[in-house]
Amino acid sequence: MLPIPAGCWLCLMPLADSQHGVCSVCLRQFLNQAACCPRCGLPSRRTDRECGRCLRRPPPWQRLVRVTPWQRPLDQLVNRLKFYRTTALAVMLARLLLLCWLVQRRETGLQRPDLLLVVPLHQRRAWQRGYNQLDDMARWLARRVACRYLPRALTRVRAGKIQHQLGALARRKNLRGAFRLETDVRGRHITLLDDVVTTGSTVAEISRLLLAHGAASVQIWCLCRTL
Repeated sequence: MLPIPAGCWLCLMPLADSQHGVCSVCLRQFLNQAACCPRCGLPSRRTDRECGRCLRRPPPWQRLVRVTPWQRPLDQLVNRLKFYRTTALAVMLARLLLLCWLVQRRETGLQRPDLLLVVPLHQRRAWQRGYNQLDDMARWLARRVACRYLPRALTRVRAGKIQHQLGALARRKNLRGAFRLETDVRGRHITLLDDVVTTGSTVAEISRLLLAHGAASVQIWCLCRTL
């Protein structure tokens, strides 16, 4: 008897390859998103140049790749992975991010990273949660992009308060001196992976750290970018 293929996480239609997680029909809604700035990932009329916000106050990273804004259905899937340990979603979400990066790479010649890093959890928070939801995604992405993934290259040395409970100014203060780099990044093109970028304070702090240690460039990859 032939095995029954797994269903799409969104519409439940059968899939020929269960690892894809999303059928081709549902996939279109992720790949046909409204235009956004290639640097900050926020809405913009043009996708081939930086928006006015970035021209006035550019973020420390060079490019941001995201799947969608913080909206359904992706926000629900991210929460299931992050807070309910639905680890089967990791490969499907990583594949969505990879496809979005490949589209940008084809259209703009986006740099292939030499090294993939993830936003780290503090040791105590990682112990409380039981896992880092980004780790499985990063391992899968590194294999597909053919770059190195170093899970312990970044450490969080100070826990601080939970970021999503703070305002923008408090987030920046909460992150000062919170991260430490444990590897040599001189001359390397770095991708920093996070699940959701909100104000950008966390990825900005890490980007400044990487560039201060000689990184050639920093790309931010995230599933959702809040508006």
